[in-house]
Amino acid sequence: MDGGKPSLSLVYQAVQALYHDPDPAGKERASVWLGELQRSMYAWEISDQLLQLKQDVESCYFAAQTMKMKIQTSFYELPPETHISLRDSLLSHIQNLKDLSPIIITQLALAIADLALQMASWKGCVHTLIEKYSSDVSSMPFLIEILTVLPEEVHSRSLRIGANRRTEITEDLAYYSTTVVTLLVSCVEKSGNDEKMLIKVFRCLGSWFNLGVLDNNFMASNQLLMVLFQVLQRDETSTNLHEAASDCVCSALYAIENVDTHLPLAMQLFQGVLTLETAYHMAVAREDLDKVLNYCRIFTELCETFLETTVRSPGQGMGDLRTLELLLICAGHPQYEVVEISFNFWYRLGEHLYKTNDPALHNVFRPYIQRLLHGLARHCQLDPDHEGIPEDTDDFGEFRMRVSDLVKDVIFLVGSTECFSQLFSTLREGNPPWEVTEAVLFIMAAIAKSVDPENNPTLTEVLEQVVLLPETVHIAVRYTSIELVGEMSEVVDRNPRFLDPVLNYLMKGLREKPLASMAAKAIHNICSVCRDHMAQHFQGLLDIARALDSFALSSDAAIGLLKGTALVLARLPLEKISECLSDLCAVQVMALRKNMAKSVSQQLLAQDSSNGKSADPTIWLDRLAVIFRHTNPIVENGQTHPCQKVIQEIWPVLSETLNAHQADNRIVERCCRCLRFAVRCVGKGSASLLQPLVTQMVNVYQVYPHSCFLYLGSILVDEYGMEEGCRQGLLDMVQALCMPTFQLLEQPNGLRNHPDTVDDLFRLATRFVQRSPVTLLSSNIVVHIIQCAIAATTLDHRDANCSVMKFIRDLIHTGVSNDHEEDFEVRKQLISQAMEQHGQQLVTQLLHACCFCLPPYTLPDVAEVLWEIMIFDRPTFCRWLEAALKGLPKETSGGAITVTHKQLTDFHKQVTSAEECKQVCWAIREFTRLYR
Repeated sequence: MDGGKPSLSLVYQAVQALYHDPDPAGKERASVWLGELQRSMYAWEISDQLLQLKQDVESCYFAAQTMKMKIQTSFYELPPETHISLRDSLLSHIQNLKDLSPIIITQLALAIADLALQMASWKGCVHTLIEKYSSDVSSMPFLIEILTVLPEEVHSRSLRIGANRRTEITEDLAYYSTTVVTLLVSCVEKSGNDEKMLIKVFRCLGSWFNLGVLDNNFMASNQLLMVLFQVLQRDETSTNLHEAASDCVCSALYAIENVDTHLPLAMQLFQGVLTLETAYHMAVAREDLDKVLNYCRIFTELCETFLETTVRSPGQGMGDLRTLELLLICAGHPQYEVVEISFNFWYRLGEHLYKTNDPALHNVFRPYIQRLLHGLARHCQLDPDHEGIPEDTDDFGEFRMRVSDLVKDVIFLVGSTECFSQLFSTLREGNPPWEVTEAVLFIMAAIAKSVDPENNPTLTEVLEQVVLLPETVHIAVRYTSIELVGEMSEVVDRNPRFLDPVLNYLMKGLREKPLASMAAKAIHNICSVCRDHMAQHFQGLLDIARALDSFALSSDAAIGLLKGTALVLARLPLEKISECLSDLCAVQVMALRKNMAKSVSQQLLAQDSSNGKSADPTIWLDRLAVIFRHTNPIVENGQTHPCQKVIQEIWPVLSETLNAHQADNRIVERCCRCLRFAVRCVGKGSASLLQPLVTQMVNVYQVYPHSCFLYLGSILVDEYGMEEGCRQGLLDMVQALCMPTFQLLEQPNGLRNHPDTVDDLFRLATRFVQRSPVTLLSSNIVVHIIQCAIAATTLDHRDANCSVMKFIRDLIHTGVSNDHEEDFEVRKQLISQAMEQHGQQLVTQLLHACCFCLPPYTLPDVAEVLWEIMIFDRPTFCRWLEAALKGLPKETSGGAITVTHKQLTDFHKQVTSAEECKQVCWAIREFTRLYR
């Protein structure tokens, strides 16, 4: 918008293009241009004019949305003396546009609410609005809309009004809440059965319940509560009204979570919900799934709210167990989506009972959990006409995974051994149809690991029976039986006589396309658990690994098989490992060589014609990586690592692959990952690779700064940083990698656009601090790294921010922790110089980052940094913190007090007198709420 204020006709054209241009490129251009307009100062005046002209729905919607956005994000642009005229013009717009479109009313209502929350001089806004509009029936819909969004916006993430203002507003809204409810009651009385108005009233009431400011004695005897339950009991209530009433009851139940302090209202809601059972059955009879789901939501919310009471006094008063009966009735509904709503409650109930660990209490709830498990097993059945294996990626597959998780969490109440035996006996004694068998095997697979494998005849019997299943049974039954066998690997380990029949059974599955991946997963499990017994079968595993691509495996399953093979390989005698590892890697290395040759020939062809991309080597790199990662034999000191020779032989191929694909971030990342596990596998045994690897990394990084090279560098520092002879070389590597990194991060928005680079750079720097602090602290590069870290403290990216904070914390800590190493005094001196130079800037930036940039979950990391600075030099830190606090804004652009003098001094005192880091963290958490 550098060209000055655009004309209204130009804005109209852009809005028309946004909604009606048949050409997508035209739409995109209009969208970008309008986005720029919204960010400019002219947006205020233009939106106001568009709303005044009321030309059409599109331009008014754009203007209303712009107003809302500007008030949310750019309110500081307006001088305080314009706030009153902005309020008056918004109120006149919402009145003039009330019949144009509901979505415009919502946007304007949000704008008015957000203004009221920020504008400290607008006192008692609820009272003003009700007084001004409640007598005019035609203004009622927009008045209720404003009163609905106002409580919702109090905790909006878009508004940084701070805890002081939020408390002030919440108290204000609590004061006027009975006035609002009384207005809603009169609305219902005047509008009779007007459905639209009832929906608005319920939404508004729900919003006030959510804020938690309604007086519960007043609400317990309020007519609106009766109306709510009448609507939910009536068979003829429409779907939309039913949903609004259900949402409102759920909000009310959520609001009284602390039942003891809301007894009158809790009692009314409790009794009201219990009256809905008949209405639920009616909805089931009418096959009205929407209503059934609504009732189940209400019943679940009831159980969640009264969970503590139910566990504390089951069967008494509001601990009445009819609440659980309601949920079990829902579990009996044929649609699995209904029971799924209640899962969170059953998890929480299981958790509560597990913690209380009272056998008498467990006995009370056991029958309910048994009935739930029966219902879940039935819901897990596939359709009788289902063909093929169970799908695990569709909705029903995801439902079954959630059932599996829930069963694992609550099985302790029923007893896994007992349950496993019962399930097995249903298969053994009856002759159930295939879909029942499959569902029972599925539940058995979920609990198999929690059954005690010691002397358990049922487990061994199950294994015996399952591996004898004929190939003629339904393929889904075979699929799930293979999953069960994989989950029973502990049993195989205790009973090695089963190893051969089990492996034969799984090999059959491996050769059939639909079963191959599940069989591979089961073999992987058996290899992980029965490593010693599997050593005798290593040749068989090697044969499978050589022919891996002849099986129809998903890439995860193939990787899993190789992982299992590597785990067993590590248990072979040391003298055999090298040769066997070489055999295991040979297939992948051959494929990489072939791939290289193909790439070269394609590049030659590409000179004549553009012949597509070269073949993708990542599949082979990933397979090598998993082999190196899990081949971890026990090597005594002084012995040569058996994998060293193999890794030296493979290095040239990895090096060539890296060179050939150096421009492709994805492939380079997989190369580095493979090298990382190779270096980790042999540790110091990779010394001969160090020089050529570092040289290649640095050379490629100058042209293509892939962040994975920084990560690989951190692995090398970790392995070799303690070796006196390697330190200078590693420091040279860090300096060579830092130059292109700083160039990248110093670009506009460089830190925000390259969080992976920030993350990996500070992992590398942290490793150096941990392994050889004096080398790094004495170098020229350290000043630049510290400055970069200070700039990056404001970066709102979980991993990157965590790495930055860890680097600063560890850096300062080297000057704090007197580990009796001879270089402690040198370290302390070097840190002292660094803090003299950067301390004040660091503390100011950290405080600014906490208040304005970082989400709450990062605060413990920031607290640790501040704690280390304070431990290092408390008196100086006190001065730095005081100066930083003086620089913070004391009030908002709307004239509300953000922080009082007392809050500032209290915070300073809490932090500087803290005796442990936890106290610093609590103080920051409380203090930063003043700026959120």
